[in-house]
Amino acid sequence: MKIINHPQQCPPMAIAATIGMFDGFHLGHRTLVESLKSEAGKRGLATAVVTFRDHPQNVLHNAGQKWICTLDDRIRCIADQGVDYLILMDFTPELAALDSTAFMALLRDCYGLKALVVGFNHRFGHNRSECFHDYRANGARLGVEVVQAAEYTGEYAPVSSSIVRRYIAEGDVEAAMLRLHHPFCLSGTVVHGLKNGRKIGFPTANVGGYSPQVIMPANGVYVTLAQIDDGDWLPSMANIGTRPTVLAEGGISVEVNIFDFDADIYDRRFAVRFVKRLRSEQHYASLEELKQQLAADRDASIRYFLEKNINQII
Repeated sequence: MKIINHPQQCPPMAIAATIGMFDGFHLGHRTLVESLKSEAGKRGLATAVVTFRDHPQNVLHNAGQKWICTLDDRIRCIADQGVDYLILMDFTPELAALDSTAFMALLRDCYGLKALVVGFNHRFGHNRSECFHDYRANGARLGVEVVQAAEYTGEYAPVSSSIVRRYIAEGDVEAAMLRLHHPFCLSGTVVHGLKNGRKIGFPTANVGGYSPQVIMPANGVYVTLAQIDDGDWLPSMANIGTRPTVLAEGGISVEVNIFDFDADIYDRRFAVRFVKRLRSEQHYASLEELKQQLAADRDASIRYFLEKNINQII
């Protein structure tokens, strides 16, 4: 997949494109891209996905909209679908002022758009009262064929990025995973912590440096998979919270205990995939009580992985 950052990199052949944020790249997005590939194939066109670096709500309203995944992760997910081009645009107030006709004309003139595959119930352009029939009529006047994509109607319908964000915020990462078709992931680096976990036999990697723009799951203990640099995904468990047993007050931390692992991994790239929430974060009267609970959490996590195929989760 070739990434196009500005019109000077116009594809050498005409394209069929679709437009969206593709945050999380959930099952609905997969259905849309499959429709794009099918429609492009029928017409002998290259495939292109049009997306934006930042969320329109953040640009227009400073909304602080959280992401399910980083831009790099969005790009990787789209590339994995076998798309020819990714048209990466800056969402600006000037772009937001364009109606659907002007935006299609921009894509036609700058990027060679011949067909536009519109997501089910998707709206674009300044005039949000327009619908698919308006897009098709406006496109016809521009020489752009507008096609409506199939709707995702599978087991987990309806699905949207906002629904997935809600599940993650509530801690229901398993429901989010089923709709994403992959676990929610948080990436950063390993930083120094209090080292209390090591004292009670549960050394943890403290994850720092993750993007503050990515949504954080609810506080609690989770079954997870951990990756150091670009290595294998390792069974683990994680705690998100304020560590009330060892701190009177403190900020949110992300601590990951990799099973049967004890090595110096400070400052290395670290990613954690959240598979299932085990419980809420709790305060314990002593470190010994905390140790007993962590042992039970580890046993529950191991049972989960014994019942599941890790390769299917990944």
